[in-house]
Formats: sequence, structure tokens, C-alpha cells
Amino acid sequence: MSAEGGTKAILAALTANLGIAATKFVAWLLTSSSSMLAESIHSVADSGNQLLLLVGGKRSRRQATPEHPFGFGRERYIYAFIVSIVLFTLGGLFALYEAWHKISEPHPIESWQWVPIVVLVVAIGLETYSFITAIRESNRTRGNTSWVDYVRRAKAPELPVVLLEDSGALLGLVFALFGVAMTLITGNGVWDGIGTAMIGLLLVAIAAILAIETKSLLIGEGANPEATRKIEQAVLAGEGVERIIHMKTLHLGPEELLVAVKIAVPRAERAEELARHIDETEERIREAVPIARIIYIEPDIYRPGAAAPATDATAVSSAPSPTA
Repeated sequence: MSAEGGTKAILAALTANLGIAATKFVAWLLTSSSSMLAESIHSVADSGNQLLLLVGGKRSRRQATPEHPFGFGRERYIYAFIVSIVLFTLGGLFALYEAWHKISEPHPIESWQWVPIVVLVVAIGLETYSFITAIRESNRTRGNTSWVDYVRRAKAPELPVVLLEDSGALLGLVFALFGVAMTLITGNGVWDGIGTAMIGLLLVAIAAILAIETKSLLIGEGANPEATRKIEQAVLAGEGVERIIHMKTLHLGPEELLVAVKIAVPRAERAEELARHIDETEERIREAVPIARIIYIEPDIYRPGAAAPATDATAVSSAPSPTA
């Protein structure tokens, strides 16, 4: 995913949510509907989340420093994780509290009864615009991947976050519309509380999904299977490489991949030929997977029956041959 596509989707969502939040607050002040208050806080939380994603994207572009030699690409993951926490606490838990309060002391909507309906219908239209923008930008990189796999496997967090937020916002608006409509039809404010509770449970569920997925990115994920296959093919495509002894990859950021590979070389190869083959291998890797920006290649002699790759993991870092 390009950072440009993610930024476009974030700005569309931010614009929509700011307008929606303002109208929802007005509707809540006029009607005292708990569903409208829950949706107002939901939109404020979403707006703050989008600002956090923009801040994370900007900070991730800082240049590497001696203290952080691999750069700051993972800042995008950190801010996406903060988004999940904000959505859980400010959005989900507040809505559940407000639902409990409304169900315990139900009050019908007695004034400005048409306002929440109009506001919710308009909000659904604005959220649909934001959701369509996120879908359009996601389709540029999603390919044939299912939406579930796209959210789970995407290395750039912005679009999956916006997709989940927008889908949750649309469902939340439908729940709010249900609660308000049933309250107006029956005159029983409990329905307003039920709609609010549905919104709260939805936000908690989305926040949990976001936390789980971004936690995996924070811990460190390797290249996807397609990129791994391309790297392996690139390594083996040239002369001077007999086989891959083992290889590890790590995303330093959505568009920056570290590749560490130990290759088997001919026993009689001279140092000059070895250096040339390593340089050529690096070029092939970067051509096959452009985001492979930091590459460590260690030559070795293949010894059948030697230590398994899992126990030989320190070999790449013990005496690496950096060619970046």
C-alpha cells in the first residue's frame, strides 16, 4: 500500500467524522438521546484516531539516527495500536456505560423528535462516502486477497484501520437509528439504551481486532509468502549461489523490509568472485522486491547435517556482510 493512498483515505474519514460529530452533538443537546451521545463520542474518537494515524505517518518518515539505525518506520504501528486503545476506552466503554445508565433510567425522546432521524440519515451518507474512499484505495493493493485476509495481513496499518472504523461507524449508525426509531415508535427509552449498548459492543469488538493485528506488527512480521518466494528466486537466479542455507525477513515499516540470508557458495570461489556474486544477488533481490532496502548476505559452505536454521539464527548477526 502506498502512503499516499492511506493518507487520502484518512483525510476523507477525518473530514466526514468532524462534520458528523458536530451534527450528532447538536442532536443530542436537542433530544437527550443516549444513542446520539454515544454516536457523538464515537465520531470524536474516530476523528482523534485519524489524527493519530496522520501523526504516526509523519513521524515514521524521520531519518535514521545512531540510536535508531533502522529508522522510525514502526511508528505507524505504534500509533495504530494507540488507535485501538482509544476506540476501546473512549468509544466502546463510554457507550456501554451510557447504555447502562439509559436502560436503568429510561426516558423517551419528547422534543425535536425528527432531528436524530435526519442527522443519522445524513451521517450514514457521509460515512458511506468515507467507506467507499477507503475501499477504492484498498483495492489498489488488495488484488485477489479477501477482505478478511487483507485486514489480517496488510503491513501498512492505515487502510485496514480506516476500513474497520468506517464499517463500524456505518453499523453503529444503523444501531443508533434502530434505537431512536424504536424509542419514537414505542415511547419507551429502553430501546434507546439497547441501541447504545449495541454500539458499545461493536466498538469494543473492533478495538480488540485492531489491537490483535497491530500487536503482531509491533512484535515484528516477516515478508508475506509472495515476497518471500520472489526473494528466494532472486537469490538462486545467479551464479555463485548453490543454495539458501536459511533466510529471515523483517518489516521495519510498511515499505521497508530487512533481508538476512545465509547462502552456500562453491568451496573454491575466490574472494573477488564472492564479492561480485554477493553484489549481484543484492541487486536481484532489490529488483524483485523493491521494499527490501536493508540486506545482509552471509556466504558459507553448505554442510549437510549441520545445525538447523532455527539454532543457527545468530549466524546472520554474528559476522554479517552488510551490502546496503
